[in-house]
Amino acid sequence: MTKIEMVDKIGENVALPKKDIEKVLDQFVKISQDTLKEGNKVSLTGLGSFSIKERKGRLARNPKTGEKVEVPPKKVVKFKPGKDLIQILADSMKPEANG
Repeated sequence: MTKIEMVDKIGENVALPKKDIEKVLDQFVKISQDTLKEGNKVSLTGLGSFSIKERKGRLARNPKTGEKVEVPPKKVVKFKPGKDLIQILADSMKPEANG
C-alpha cells in the first residue's frame, strides 16, 4: 500500500480533507524517524514495534570475484509484529471450512 492509497483509505473512514490526513501521516513518519534516530522504540498497539539494532562489522566475500570485503558496522531497523497482527495473519492462513 502506498502513502496515497493509505490517505484514501483513511479518508473513507475519517471526515478530514485528504491534505490534512497527508500532513498527519507525514508527521507520524517524521516523529517515528526522530524517535528511532534517538535510539528509542516506536510501538503501535495492534501492529507491532520498530526498534534499531546495531549490526557488527564483518568480513564477507564478493560472490563474483571471491575477494574478501570488509562490511562496516551499521544500524538497521527491526520490526517485531504485535500479538494482534500475528493472530490476524495466522487466521488468514487457516483453510476455509468446506460446508
